[in-house]
Formats: sequence, structure tokens, C-alpha cells
Amino acid sequence: MKLKELVEQFAQNVAAQTDAIRKGDARTGNKHAKRYTAALQELRAQGNAGRDALSVLLKHPRTDVRAMAAAFLLRYRTAEAKAVLEAAAKEGGVAAIGAIMTLKRWEEGTWSLDPE
Repeated sequence: MKLKELVEQFAQNVAAQTDAIRKGDARTGNKHAKRYTAALQELRAQGNAGRDALSVLLKHPRTDVRAMAAAFLLRYRTAEAKAVLEAAAKEGGVAAIGAIMTLKRWEEGTWSLDPE
């Protein structure tokens, strides 16, 4: 699968998970989480090329997609990812919860979403 397709799969499934959470449908949300995690693993396997491909989502129109991409790009694109997460944290909603927790873990030094 091409990098662009993996990034698209990641974005679509993050958005679908958020939509399922808003509807109270955990089963469907979990299904989409597995799919975006699989796409992320394939992107990571490509090293920095995969991270560069994922970084286009830092400008995605949906906050949840931007924030999820930023959470995985903190070590690689620290300033840009932190800015995305800080903005998401202020917006509220589902994405804000994850953004707040990610920033907290980053500040504590316990963040480990993208090991080298």
C-alpha cells in the first residue's frame, strides 16, 4: 500500500472512531481504532518517510484527525505537533481529552507513542 493510501486510511478511521464514540458505539469505535493503528504501524515501518507522510494530517480539517496525528508525531515534529495538540485541547470535545493527556505525558517525560 502506498504511503498516501495509508495516511488516508489513518485519517478516515480516526474520524470514524470519533463519530462512533459520539454515538456511544464502542464496538464500532474499537474496529476503527484497530484499522488506524494498523495503518500507523505500516507508516512507522517506513521510518521518516512514513512520518513525513503522516505529517500532512497536521493540517487536516478535522480536529480529531489533526490531534491524533500530532500525538504520534511529537518526537519527530515537536513544535508543530505541540501547537496542534494545544489548539485541540482548547477546543473541547473528544479530541481535547486525548490532546490534554498526550501533552501531560509529554511534559512528564512518559510519552512513548513513537519509539525510535
